[in-house]
Amino acid sequence: MPSSIAIGSGRAWRERLSSAGIDALYLHVPFCARKCAYCDFASWATTRGDVLPRRYAEALERQVEQVSHLGLLDGCETAYVGGGTPTLLGEALGGLVRCVMECAPGIRELTCEANPDSLSDNVLREVAAAGCTRLSIGVQSLCDSELGELDRLHDAERARERVAAAVGGGLDVSCDLMCAIPLQTSDSWQATLEGVASLGVGHVSVYPLQIEDGTALAQKVGDEQPSWNSSDTQAARMEQAQSVLEDCGYRRYEVASYARLPEKECSHNKMYWTGRPYLGLGTGAASMLTAEGYKRLLEACPQLGPLPEGMTRARLRVVSGRDQIAANGRLSSLTFEEEFLTERQAAAEDLMLGARLACGLDAGLVAYTHDLLGESVDKTLNRLVREGFLSDALTPTQRGWLLGNELYGELWDLAGDTETLTRRSA
Repeated sequence: MPSSIAIGSGRAWRERLSSAGIDALYLHVPFCARKCAYCDFASWATTRGDVLPRRYAEALERQVEQVSHLGLLDGCETAYVGGGTPTLLGEALGGLVRCVMECAPGIRELTCEANPDSLSDNVLREVAAAGCTRLSIGVQSLCDSELGELDRLHDAERARERVAAAVGGGLDVSCDLMCAIPLQTSDSWQATLEGVASLGVGHVSVYPLQIEDGTALAQKVGDEQPSWNSSDTQAARMEQAQSVLEDCGYRRYEVASYARLPEKECSHNKMYWTGRPYLGLGTGAASMLTAEGYKRLLEACPQLGPLPEGMTRARLRVVSGRDQIAANGRLSSLTFEEEFLTERQAAAEDLMLGARLACGLDAGLVAYTHDLLGESVDKTLNRLVREGFLSDALTPTQRGWLLGNELYGELWDLAGDTETLTRRSA
């Protein structure tokens, strides 16, 4: 049985489900100078001089202001401007950041994604002055031939120079790296990892390349998975990243994330992994709201319709296109895909997400799910410990890191009925 301390914190976890606001805000900027070969994100190549990106950014500002008037941003702690390539907005990115900071003054971390090719000195100065605290730079590799295979616009020299400029400008800097990619070898991967670490960044994210249907890369490689992207190669590259980055002073705190110091961890992403409510604006952006938060958003989005009976959590995705958003910046004009979760499903989902973190499953969350789901929680967790996915302290083991999908699936199955209610807004 959980201890009295755990039972108390379990109550706190239940109270989180009734929060009326959000803890994190995500804004999606879907514009890129060129579509990368592997990318299946909501992003589109945009010609220089196109007025659509600026109009789109101004529409997002109006939506942020609307959300603020609803009171949803009163307790917001983090924000993230992702893409696409937000730095392609140029100085307009600073205006978007400034709007967010004015509407949510409690934000303590605001991240902008950046690509080296569009991260100019002017953009650096503008976003820093507007309130951006953190940059996540899409380096991917420090090998020019590998960057060419991915259709990246920058070369290794440009990446090093822009990362160094961001670090020198006083921002917290994270670098995104990609492994199991064409032409990559163990030696070139080692050089990329050590090269990024030498630039003084506080955070590194490492992702195995996923070959997604419909991308240029998928068409190039055909039906068979190439050896450079096999599951064994992906596992070897991720293990190598852990070894090299830990030797360079980083600590793995999430399955794909490393930080030199605890304060360099990405607070925004940790919101996702700890079940905190968040709102996403922009085409393709996702939200996760409590029932109370959903009802508050409903005041400005009557097209969503009432919360279905018995549902505790709402997941939304904006399906309105970039042209539609730019033409009408009102929340009431958006179309959403909606998914609703019961309390049992929300609890199982939080267990699944929590298993991504090196600190393991929160004692309060375990107590809460035990109260809600019964002995099946203990049986599943004990079995996952016996099978080597979790330690006795319920932290992910190396096996749990490498076979994460199996681990997460077992935890999600605790919901019993894993079929969620879905619909599309009018």
